[in-house]
Amino acid sequence: MAMLSMPEWKCPAWTQNASLVNTSSPVFIEVWQSRMRELQGSIMVASCLQILVGFSGLIGLFMRFIGPLTIAPTISLIGLSLFDSAGINAGNHWGISAMTTALIVAFSQYLRHIAVPFPSYSKAKRFHTSRMYIFQILPVLLGITLSWLICYLLTIYDVLPSDPEQYGHMARTDLKGDVLGQAPWFRFPYPGQWGLPTVSLAGVFGIMAGVVSSMVESVGDYHACARLSGAPPPPKHAINRGVGMEGIGCLLAGAWGTGNGTTSYSENVGALGITRVGSRMVIVASGFLMVIMGIFGKVGAIFTTIPTPVIGGMLLVMFGVISAAGVSNLQYSDMNSSRNIFIFGFSMFSGLVIPNWIIKHPGAIATGVIELDQVLLVLLTTSMFVGGFFGFILDNTIPGSKSERGIVAWKEAHNEDAGETVESGEVYDLPFGLSARFSSSSWVRYLPFCPSAGPTPQQRPPEDAGSPETKEEVGKSDPTASSVGVAL
Repeated sequence: MAMLSMPEWKCPAWTQNASLVNTSSPVFIEVWQSRMRELQGSIMVASCLQILVGFSGLIGLFMRFIGPLTIAPTISLIGLSLFDSAGINAGNHWGISAMTTALIVAFSQYLRHIAVPFPSYSKAKRFHTSRMYIFQILPVLLGITLSWLICYLLTIYDVLPSDPEQYGHMARTDLKGDVLGQAPWFRFPYPGQWGLPTVSLAGVFGIMAGVVSSMVESVGDYHACARLSGAPPPPKHAINRGVGMEGIGCLLAGAWGTGNGTTSYSENVGALGITRVGSRMVIVASGFLMVIMGIFGKVGAIFTTIPTPVIGGMLLVMFGVISAAGVSNLQYSDMNSSRNIFIFGFSMFSGLVIPNWIIKHPGAIATGVIELDQVLLVLLTTSMFVGGFFGFILDNTIPGSKSERGIVAWKEAHNEDAGETVESGEVYDLPFGLSARFSSSSWVRYLPFCPSAGPTPQQRPPEDAGSPETKEEVGKSDPTASSVGVAL
């Protein structure tokens, strides 16, 4: 968003109203495809940094200098910096937006402990009813779907104004015209579908700011995912491999021209604790289903009819949750310390003030070198980069003990000093038995993304080690440990 907000990439005024634009004209197609090509190239180049950091093992070195006072402002500013976008979407019809927000809040907070009976089948019980906490599992999806349906009914009965100049027009579901009828049944995306990707230094540095934040958040997600799945803490080689694979995902997303990268998502990790499902096969099946759904053009066309006020109501909740998730990292730091209060407060305020001023005065940056101006413009208008940068510099230069900074509590909570064990080897070894094949090779230990040679069966602790009660409890509390691996 910071990159596309630069003057040369702002959309022309005549493209703002989709109903007045001939979307099949070559001029209009070039307007949006040129921006997609620039975004593609920036994502592809920036993803190489993540691949390098992951597979080279540099993520472990970076994490030594990154603590809660760096992570908190970086993640919090992701949500806070987008308040204007949420307000614009919600302001198109505050009634619809408020309804969407109220539904999501009601489902996720007030009704989450209510179990709804659903018909189910099993070999033992045959056809029977089982209770599911559907409001706890799908609060956002249910809230958006209900609001979307109400907007559709209000549209077909002409309750919402059809005049674009009247307030509430943007809540209609027919603004995109006959998009469902025009969309093809089948469409096969391919690399370079918008043309040859282009690369600019400013775009690459702008996306790199997001890549760095993504890597920091992903490390915490991996540990949280393992904890909720009943699996051992992920060893360093699994973290390195996970970050590297995310980089490959970003590279593929850039090549296919999706307009975004890929990363772990904290809210989805939280779904593990709700659904009690921690299986790799669930993730594989979900990914396969999404690939199939992406081939059907009608499916994507349906989602384009979601009104912007519905999106705005959802953003009010989601951006707030993301901001709070960032602040929650401060629990590891001593917030009675004036040092920590100064670092966090200054980082947060600077991350809001500086980008806001630069956006209003884009011509203030004039070094004489156009490329340098673009780089500075992107970085200084990216709130999470500004806030994270100040948090990183101040936290590592202002004197303070590791306990005061939260480093000690952070490592204890995430078990960063835990070594690889027999149990972690069973979960985080390479797939398809590759770890066993390479275990005899001495060169494997030099690869930071591969597990080192684990203990042989003769070296493993005896089966009767510990009391029977202890072993029984472990078996009960870790039913899926052999099938989870948080997709690393």
